[in-house]
Amino acid sequence: MAGVDLLLILAVVSAAMLMVVNGGGGGFPASALTLERAFPVNQKVDLEELKARDRARHARILQSFAGGIVDFPVLGTSDPYLVGLYFTRVKLGSPPREFNVQIDTGSDILWVSCDSCNDCPQSSGLGVQLNSFSATGSSTASLISCSDAICASIVQTSSAECSTQGNQCGYSFQYGDGSGTAGYYVSDLLYFDTILGASFIANSSAPIVFGCSTTLSGGLTRSDRAIDGIFGFGQQEISVIAQLSSRGITPKVFSHCLKGEGNGGGILVLGEILDPSIVYTPLVPSQSHYNLYLQSIAVNGQVLPIDSAVFATSENRGTIVDSGTTLAYLIGEAYDPFVSAITAAVSQTARPVLSSESQCYLVLAGITEIFPPVSFNFAGGASMVLRPADYLVHLGFVDGAAMWCIGFSRVEKSVSILGDLVLKDRIFVYDLAHQRIGWADYDCSLSVNVSITSGKDEFVNAGQLRVSSSTSSVFCDLLCTSTIALLLQILVLVGSQFL
Repeated sequence: MAGVDLLLILAVVSAAMLMVVNGGGGGFPASALTLERAFPVNQKVDLEELKARDRARHARILQSFAGGIVDFPVLGTSDPYLVGLYFTRVKLGSPPREFNVQIDTGSDILWVSCDSCNDCPQSSGLGVQLNSFSATGSSTASLISCSDAICASIVQTSSAECSTQGNQCGYSFQYGDGSGTAGYYVSDLLYFDTILGASFIANSSAPIVFGCSTTLSGGLTRSDRAIDGIFGFGQQEISVIAQLSSRGITPKVFSHCLKGEGNGGGILVLGEILDPSIVYTPLVPSQSHYNLYLQSIAVNGQVLPIDSAVFATSENRGTIVDSGTTLAYLIGEAYDPFVSAITAAVSQTARPVLSSESQCYLVLAGITEIFPPVSFNFAGGASMVLRPADYLVHLGFVDGAAMWCIGFSRVEKSVSILGDLVLKDRIFVYDLAHQRIGWADYDCSLSVNVSITSGKDEFVNAGQLRVSSSTSSVFCDLLCTSTIALLLQILVLVGSQFL
């Protein structure tokens, strides 16, 4: 009898395995469904139209799924004498085109150069090919009109302007370095790799609103560091992170780890990087930038005599984190004691010199052995300890000695900015859901753990995940393999009872 029962179990499991592989349903009665063609049989359909239809469907499906983290590549370096910026690649439009855009946590809008831009650079000293976006060349693009609801919300944040003549929702704004851009808003598909679980990556797309720039000014017109646009990671509704997280496509948190040594690079994910050494500090509420509560600065463990009131956030004061800034900037009342303390600490081993109004030092040994650690202390007990390489910049050699200069610049009546000089070689987590920022020292050439659930009990190695086959085949392989494995486990467990 036991042998008969075991054969029966084998038959049931085999049938179930066949149903999984072949897409079988089960014991439900068969029914007939009437199928109709989406396009008439005698109508010739362009291939791009079919692709556009599929992409629109995929976008609708994506908006209804549970969401996952998104992994972007990181290129560039913080070295001001090589690249001096970090950038990533995004794919937009139908057919998709690839654009190199600077990673900028100090602004909100994703914009790329338009094909109608007259003063945009035609070549780049960074060795990347420059591309431009064509709204008329993309089958899924649509212009944002002044009557569009999203235009009204952007106007409220002073990031948009409307031209009654063309009824187009446009923009015109300047960055802190004096450069500027102007153009109009467009909606089109953004393509990205969505990590849905361990070893499972889906090629995804979703419609987003971004800028198509027709005019550039200032440093953006230079060819030596030219790229296709800027990827703003701010908190306003127009930012990509806000657009995707509001629809449940990604978590309301993003993270980066910018590699400082060698050729740079690093990791950028729309999700939360996990590390036990990360410390968190709250964001100053209701600010347009990522403002932090800086409370004090210590050099070699000694807190500097700085009135904490100079760090208070106001219209033109405070401390912000900005990946779009190469170096760092410190308010004068804090800069002077900061530099004086460093100079005093190295007075026996380094010779102070001035170079282009910057405080520099001539040294004959490694900076790690000579220069002291610096601690920026924030609210919540979170300290950011700066190594010498985090506040010094190498400017060559003089009479056989290495010249290292303070990488912080002195500013008056302005915000203090922690740029890439400070951000590099650290995990940074921008937890918008909980209004906090966290960081931890890290080798950004290594892989990281990223939360793919609302908790912290499930991780995925984002640094090693790469798309190696199509989404459908990956999904089928995972579904079929995992289901068959489960059924085989059941078979072994049940079968063991008869042996």
